[in-house]
Amino acid sequence: LARERLGEPGSVLYPTRDETVAVISARRDNLTRDFRVPIPGMSAIGHAWDKRQTYRLAAQLSIAIPRTWFPQSEADLAGIPTHAPVILKPAIKEHFYTATHAKAWRVDGRAQLIRGYRRAAAIIPPSEIMVQELIPGGGQEQYAYCAFFRAGQAVAGMTVRRRRQHPSDFGHASTYVETITLADLEEPSLRFLRAAGYYGLVEIEYKRDPRDGRYKLLDVNARTWGYHTLGQAAGVNFPYLLYRDQVGAPVAQVRARPGVRWIRLHTDVPNAFNDVRAGKQRLREYLRSLRLVDIEAVYSVSDPLPGLYEIALLPYLAMKRGL
Repeated sequence: LARERLGEPGSVLYPTRDETVAVISARRDNLTRDFRVPIPGMSAIGHAWDKRQTYRLAAQLSIAIPRTWFPQSEADLAGIPTHAPVILKPAIKEHFYTATHAKAWRVDGRAQLIRGYRRAAAIIPPSEIMVQELIPGGGQEQYAYCAFFRAGQAVAGMTVRRRRQHPSDFGHASTYVETITLADLEEPSLRFLRAAGYYGLVEIEYKRDPRDGRYKLLDVNARTWGYHTLGQAAGVNFPYLLYRDQVGAPVAQVRARPGVRWIRLHTDVPNAFNDVRAGKQRLREYLRSLRLVDIEAVYSVSDPLPGLYEIALLPYLAMKRGL
């Protein structure tokens, strides 16, 4: 059935959501009979799919992470300090995000932590609930290292600053991203991927902690990312390089050039409107940033239909996913 729907045997599968990454990885042996599967098995994917494994491996490798607690019951919350804001988040995103449309909840104080824990425990198993310190700073402190990783090396690499996201606090999607040069992210990222035995496309998210200046690992996405077309504009076509590798064609090592900017207007504009109204963003600075954009996520003069379709879908996206 799958072959009839998707085409000839040997087609390359590109997972674009965490849920499909896990499903494909768990059934990799069966799928490789008919398709090229450019993601590893669950022993490697688990370090991205399950944040408990992500943070434990990072800690073993001395990679900076936010201070994180793994309460096994409500009684364990007593050992978590709440004098500063913390966040409550799931180790595995799927069911939590489906129910709440949020990646994490901000918690201010002991009573709110207990209420949040009880609410989360009604959605996901208590063993999947994590509590983490809230790193100060907004989108200006969000960074990521993107790569096509193979045989212990980054065949293609790109470092970015995720200047704006939607929602602004705990964004589930970037809305304005710029390629930069930042060597501090590449070394720990490669160390993590080698230890995990990883292969394929990956985005590793970091946040710079202004209290100590360290870049702290937040998330590992074992798939294509929302702004992957930024790579093509900056000289690195990540999906095509992965395809070439899967079909046995040579792949040259390449790095993205800095200073290229990407935007998704349909989420960036309404989010910026809210931030300007709340005093988090200056209108003049926002308008200036729009003049510097090199590529839009969906709209293209040469192929306008996808952009028009997205406009038509905006009411649905706003209702179902908050854009």
